[in-house]
Amino acid sequence: MSKSLWRLTVRGEFASAHALRHYQGKCESLHGHNYSVEMVVEGETLTPDTELVVDFTVLKKELRAELGLIDHVNLNEYPPFDTVNPSSENLARYIYRNMKARLAGMPVRLRSLTVGETAMQSATYMEMDD
Repeated sequence: MSKSLWRLTVRGEFASAHALRHYQGKCESLHGHNYSVEMVVEGETLTPDTELVVDFTVLKKELRAELGLIDHVNLNEYPPFDTVNPSSENLARYIYRNMKARLAGMPVRLRSLTVGETAMQSATYMEMDD
């Protein structure tokens, strides 16, 4: 018998500045991005009343709240990026882990979190089950 699985995706954005440490090039200087974020969650059951895995509104609200904390800041001055390089890879992992905590108790599991600096490039973080 096959098992049901739904994958939901919500997107958000934030604007911040950063400077890449130990980088040989212009990105070592302070500069800004209008970052895009894509969060993918999975769930195996629908609610009996609305037949939703989880309301998109709930997911978007939680993502907006998290991104609001790093919107319009100099990431190099914001923990943990005051010591951790504020690369897209590290941003994706940071937001993923914070969103995983925010979604705890919901009937979904966080699958992946993608951070894009531009429409042409992005970094995706996910945690693999053993």
